[in-house]
Amino acid sequence: MKFSILIANYNNGNFFKNCYDSIIAQTYDNWEAIILDDASTDDSLEIIKKIIGDDDRFKIYQNENNSGVGITKSKLIELADTDICGFVDPDDAITPNALFSSIAVFKKNKEVVLTYSKYIKCDEHLHFIEIPKLAMQVLNNDPYFFNCPVHIVHFVNFRKKIYDQTEKMDTMMRIAEDQDLYLKMYEKGKVAFINEANYLYRTHAGGISQNNNRPKSREYFSKVIFNAMKRRNLKTINGQPVPDEYSNSSEIYSLLEYQTSITYRIKKKLKIFAQQIFS
Repeated sequence: MKFSILIANYNNGNFFKNCYDSIIAQTYDNWEAIILDDASTDDSLEIIKKIIGDDDRFKIYQNENNSGVGITKSKLIELADTDICGFVDPDDAITPNALFSSIAVFKKNKEVVLTYSKYIKCDEHLHFIEIPKLAMQVLNNDPYFFNCPVHIVHFVNFRKKIYDQTEKMDTMMRIAEDQDLYLKMYEKGKVAFINEANYLYRTHAGGISQNNNRPKSREYFSKVIFNAMKRRNLKTINGQPVPDEYSNSSEIYSLLEYQTSITYRIKKKLKIFAQQIFS
């Protein structure tokens, strides 16, 4: 079972050495790394090529024009000709067993279409800050699951052949394209949480979903959720009507407020426990 590590780069060459070192340190050795540069305006490509050298496990491509993360990541998936795919940002890194742990789950359970794990929040030098507690196993086969609050986070990997059965990634997305992917994959099979911190997430000023980009990220995510509601043909949620057209993020998030209640969360945990016992 071969693994494609997909890397969408834009002006992050100066961070890539940590990413590269973490990839070549993997205990699972049946992998390739595909890098697609989105017309960087700095010397990222030169830096990346120098780091990789003649390692033919790495394949490098470049967009002629800056196309955005949706188009770039969609192209990366199409370039992969393997069983399993997973995105690693060029300014982040993965732990040595990250691929092995994911592959083990896919081999064990053919119904699993996507795996994810905990992640380590790091500073700009990739030094440990904390392991956020938001990552956890979610309820499978729930039409009202929208990953909000977010539980499916890094390190996310998925079956390429199942992805090909979806509507595929929305290339218009410039933020929240990952959430769009997760929800589309969720609709095709089981998702499995790996209780390990397998991803090192670097926080820095240039992060696409960080700092000043957070309001935009929230807006894009609400559109992803609305599209999932329509894709699932949901007319009401918790007794409230789903709007025919998207107007604003507040309208969408208000439909999901009931999912943050203590009663709902307790019932959800019991259902997840039952799924884990009887599946």
